[in-house]
Amino acid sequence: MKFFIDTADLGEISEAASWGCLAGVTTNPSLYARTGGGLADFEDHMVKIATVCEGLPVSAESTAMTTQEMIADGRRLAALAPNVVVKLPIGSQSLAATHALAAEGVKVNMTLIFSAPQALLAARAGARFVSPFIGRIDDIGYDGIAGLEDIVRAVHNYDYGHEVEIIAASIRSPHHVTQAALMGADIATVPFGALKNCLSHPLTEQGLARFEADWAEVKNA
Repeated sequence: MKFFIDTADLGEISEAASWGCLAGVTTNPSLYARTGGGLADFEDHMVKIATVCEGLPVSAESTAMTTQEMIADGRRLAALAPNVVVKLPIGSQSLAATHALAAEGVKVNMTLIFSAPQALLAARAGARFVSPFIGRIDDIGYDGIAGLEDIVRAVHNYDYGHEVEIIAASIRSPHHVTQAALMGADIATVPFGALKNCLSHPLTEQGLARFEADWAEVKNA
């Protein structure tokens, strides 16, 4: 399973990239808003992310509402850098836009997916990535991991004539990452805080403390 980072923060992206295990970036309007940037800076910011992650897919989300507006927005976003992927929320307007953009060679990440039928429709429309959300399903009292399992099994049953990868999104914890990997999700897109938590384990910390204490004794012998 590949790791994407779910953020628009250039510092977080650069640090995660330095670890050598980053395979892409996903952003959305909420994540961009947290950077403090304005509308006029949005495209420049996406270009900066695409430059830091040269050769890796970077999802930039359109906020257009109609099919034609999404197509125009998608073309504009895709032209920012060769590794920019256009992110669209699932819906009838965006399915039509995805179909048109995919025919032009523009890669689309279809987001806000919560069910297998939504994921299957996105894949059939030409989406390069489909992004089912785990944590938000948990938030309303349902099992996000079980929903992801249904989507992985359903989508991977078929050949779409193009590559389709499933991005496990709305990841909240290392447990979500583990379960997504066990059930065969292609990618997990993880907030920086949750990504750092994946590095932590109490036994690792205990082991490091013991190594340091033992080495201190060696040096003082």
